[in-house]
Amino acid sequence: MREAHPRESESMGNLVTMDDLSNEDIVAVLDDAERLVPVAKGDVLLPLLQGKVLANMFFENSTRTRMSFETAMKRLGGSVLNFSSVGTSVSKGETLYDTMQMIDGYADIAAIRHPRQGAAQYSADAVGIPILNAGDGAGNHPTQTMLDLFTIRQAHGTLEGLNVVLVG
Repeated sequence: MREAHPRESESMGNLVTMDDLSNEDIVAVLDDAERLVPVAKGDVLLPLLQGKVLANMFFENSTRTRMSFETAMKRLGGSVLNFSSVGTSVSKGETLYDTMQMIDGYADIAAIRHPRQGAAQYSADAVGIPILNAGDGAGNHPTQTMLDLFTIRQAHGTLEGLNVVLVG
């Protein structure tokens, strides 16, 4: 495997809604994603997140989103704690606040998927680590939005001047 060279960038905070990103941030993330395609395919080694831990906090079922976060973290050299509310203290009544406080001590960043709208923002307010919203009910799913923007830009070469219609 050849080694990739990361772009110098600042650390990012929470990604709870798309409002957390400026247009410039969106373009920078998409540019980084473009450069990381060989890493995503496993063709290039880039241990950018070596020693870092992602907590995948999934309070509802998910396959693609959970595995996408897990694969990305591992391909960048990090490790993953996969959390499911089944078989944990959540099933005995532990609150979201208490669960996130516990995770705050174990992980460097957390991706949260929760059926309750606003749960990602609530989690971001409860902990000191960055929170990535992996879908909060009928609320927001900014990581899916970023994937959609990446796919559109790959297909059209730009996002400028396009009209996009969402159905569903």
